[in-house]
Amino acid sequence: MFQPKLSVITIVYNNAAAIERTMLSVLEQTYPNIEYIIVDGLSTDGTLDIIKKYSDRLAVLISEKDAGIYDAMNKGLAAATGDYVLFMNSGDEIFAKETAANVFASAANADIYYGETEMIDSTGRSLGQRRHKAPDHFSWRSFRYGMSVSHQAIYIKRTIAEPFDLRYQLSADIDWILRAAKKADKIVNVHQYVAKYLVGGMSKKRHQESLIERFDIMKRHYGLLPTVLNHFIIAFNLGWYWLRHKRTND
Repeated sequence: MFQPKLSVITIVYNNAAAIERTMLSVLEQTYPNIEYIIVDGLSTDGTLDIIKKYSDRLAVLISEKDAGIYDAMNKGLAAATGDYVLFMNSGDEIFAKETAANVFASAANADIYYGETEMIDSTGRSLGQRRHKAPDHFSWRSFRYGMSVSHQAIYIKRTIAEPFDLRYQLSADIDWILRAAKKADKIVNVHQYVAKYLVGGMSKKRHQESLIERFDIMKRHYGLLPTVLNHFIIAFNLGWYWLRHKRTND
């Protein structure tokens, strides 16, 4: 039976309302070989008290100031000793108790496993599937029309997971996944929901800045002209998506 060690990393800062929900989605996994790492940005709202309730079930707890979310994620990555890494940040959840077990039961020794993501609100209520459905076959080229796999829904072999590029404050996870995917030989679609994503994160609040970063990342990986052309397709797809859903709602 293929049971590699999975390092699950949670980044949090002042999110007492949601941290326990995220933690329990990890701690209640039926999969037996999980290393749980939490990186707290020195919270002051009671978040740390909630985390410490489960301190005996954590492999690593870091609580200190950081230089932003991706600096914190790099700290978690540096502390990880697992064969695979998964980022499940505060407010997000692993989809079900059997998810991690199902992921590794789907195939052995993949470089990347990925699946589908459900969106949720701050209460944990389902908002349905992401607009970008996970592709049947994923490669580093799959993001040219948008981020089709969320970072919460991707398990990456630690040996191909480089540190996050800190020049990006809002979209470094896209670049991180693309760099890993370029190194991957075996990428497995597990054909099931694997994560719940809390909508309304920092990239949504600072949407314009996020889009500028995303364009720069796409340009670096795909080239300037293809990225410009792809953005026309992205704009068309987005407009068609909203038009279809407006008709449905009407």
